[in-house]
Amino acid sequence: MMRIGIVGCGTIGAKLAKYIDANLRGKAQVSAISDIDGQKTRDLAGALRSTPKILELDALIDAADLVIEAASSEASFDIAKRTINAGKDVMVMSTGGLLKDYKMLFELAKERGANVYLPSGAICGLDGLKGAKFSKIDRVTLTTRKPPEGFRGAPYIVKNKIALEEIKSDTVLFEGDALEAMEGFPANINVAATLSLCGIGSAKTKVKIIASPSATKNIHEVEVEGEFGRLLARTENVPSPDNPKTSYLAILSAIATLNGILERVKIGT
Repeated sequence: MMRIGIVGCGTIGAKLAKYIDANLRGKAQVSAISDIDGQKTRDLAGALRSTPKILELDALIDAADLVIEAASSEASFDIAKRTINAGKDVMVMSTGGLLKDYKMLFELAKERGANVYLPSGAICGLDGLKGAKFSKIDRVTLTTRKPPEGFRGAPYIVKNKIALEEIKSDTVLFEGDALEAMEGFPANINVAATLSLCGIGSAKTKVKIIASPSATKNIHEVEVEGEFGRLLARTENVPSPDNPKTSYLAILSAIATLNGILERVKIGT
């Protein structure tokens, strides 16, 4: 029986906890949960049959075999580092928080014998990229389109005083590398971080962000070119019914990753 601790009881954390509680009985259980919002934590604990403990981070790590980070990019690196230091496995949803120091984190995981799991999230195509990077890759690009309001409050928007309400046609807000994209749009583009970590790094992964008034979904297009050929993957994400800022596929991807950890049969790259 795998003991799972979940840090972050928002949309993704709560959905994962309820899935584990309802579908993985006998294989895994939610042993502990944590969130800076005490009411969210109490509400979630009361909704689960496993009656998880509400604990601070270090105690939660002690009570778990696998820690799932579903908090924020500001907190994800610290959560992952402390979990790995304790020799425990970690699944990170807010991958943007790992970009700057991921090499140190991955080396630490080797030293401690811990596993780090990064779900694909809201994009497709990582399976092809994982294979392609064993040959020469010429370029990796990500183009993201969202309705203008989806970028409200992003540091890049605030700093450049961009009036989102005045955008009436497709407008390129940003072009640069993945690390710059994460710094400017931390709540919007974890997909760029995951793509970078899977492939050729943040400096070589190019990102274009477009505000599209006609868009009804969050759209991510991945393009990879190299010795293997050319890969194109377009994902049109439906929002989670509980939170329009979270893509439903991101939740499903986390569920699939968790099942992959527990199962002995692996299909796909």
